[in-house]
Amino acid sequence: MKLVIQGKNIEITDAIREYVHQKIEKAVNHFQNLTMEVDVHLSVARNPRINPKQSAEVTIYANGTIIRAEESSENLYASIDLVADKIARQLRKYKEKRNNHKGQPSARVETGTADASFSVPDLIGDRAPELPPEVIRTKYFAMPPMTVEEALEQLELVDHDFYMFRNAETGEINVIYERNHGGYGLLQPHGEGTNGRNGKTAHATEEKKANPSQV
Repeated sequence: MKLVIQGKNIEITDAIREYVHQKIEKAVNHFQNLTMEVDVHLSVARNPRINPKQSAEVTIYANGTIIRAEESSENLYASIDLVADKIARQLRKYKEKRNNHKGQPSARVETGTADASFSVPDLIGDRAPELPPEVIRTKYFAMPPMTVEEALEQLELVDHDFYMFRNAETGEINVIYERNHGGYGLLQPHGEGTNGRNGKTAHATEEKKANPSQV
């Protein structure tokens, strides 16, 4: 198992490195056959007087599946303890889902287009939208095509309230998310240049209508 430890605004000392190895290796000990790589990201705020939280984030790459957990507290070692316990629970859940995958009913997902199916309140009024002055953090990850059911399983493992994926049926980028009132929602692109289902351009569709003999 490959274990990578990174720090932000903190020096990764030998003591910290040894503690992370001890806790994380214990957490994944029973899942060695599933775990290929473990990334640990430790961070503290730039100004501890304003934000005393110290965070520990663990990302595990297990046979093409990403499992993630994050915890924060005012003590880094406590955060490592908490995230180790949490990632162990996530791995256990993942293993149980793999073992019980067949015969289980799939969760209901409410689908809709991103530009028409949801009523979004006007939060900015007449103000021009503003972006943050700087990008806080950038992540890159592989995006193999998957079904909505597979994306839902990933959502439950990454410790986020949404998950972005490439839909295997349409080839488009979709976002699945937890709804405030229960259940899940699915955001799909729908607008000029696409029909929102199979990714073909509207222009190509119109050409087929105009020239049926070419179809």
